[in-house]
Amino acid sequence: MSETTASLMVDLIISLDGYASAEGWPGWWGLEGPEYLAWLDKEGKKDFTTLMGANTYRVMSSMSEEASEDSSGFSEEEGASLSGLAAMPKIIFSSTLKEPLAWPNSELISGDAVEAVRELKRTRTGTLSTLGSLSLCRSLLTAGLVDRFRLVIFPVITGRTGSERIYDGYPDVALELVDSRTFDGRSQLLEYIPTVIEGPPPARQD
Repeated sequence: MSETTASLMVDLIISLDGYASAEGWPGWWGLEGPEYLAWLDKEGKKDFTTLMGANTYRVMSSMSEEASEDSSGFSEEEGASLSGLAAMPKIIFSSTLKEPLAWPNSELISGDAVEAVRELKRTRTGTLSTLGSLSLCRSLLTAGLVDRFRLVIFPVITGRTGSERIYDGYPDVALELVDSRTFDGRSQLLEYIPTVIEGPPPARQD
């Protein structure tokens, strides 16, 4: 990819069994630790533009505003991570939200998200990175626009309480591992180059 164009990363946090959240569980399933939060803080200082849909915008802007208050109920590390989102450039895809958006540094795009991201990759620089927005991530991956697919897997199975299954509706995708690390001795980061494929590869002939 040319250095003058942007790359696109789908960035997800998941339980071991592939859920984005779980009923009754706190954020990050209560398993965020100092190494993970320090990494989040470092990532937040990079040249990223965050992409999200309307639902994620509503949830995260509210949490970010709450985290900036003195008696937010968030830990110091959680509050810094959430309130820091206000300063990051953000692009919101929605046909229902109206400008001006209350969350600072937010740009609204009301047209087709896939075509908009295709154009953003061509005309912008740095990294475009998703936040939540599972249907947006699925659409961008299916369209073949994703350059990196990054997961942080938290060591919990939420078979009874899990919600927001991440991989439902995905195409078949081959993944080439390019980075991995462990946070706080428990959570695992895995970063891949994804390739959408039509189906299983032919059987190997040994």
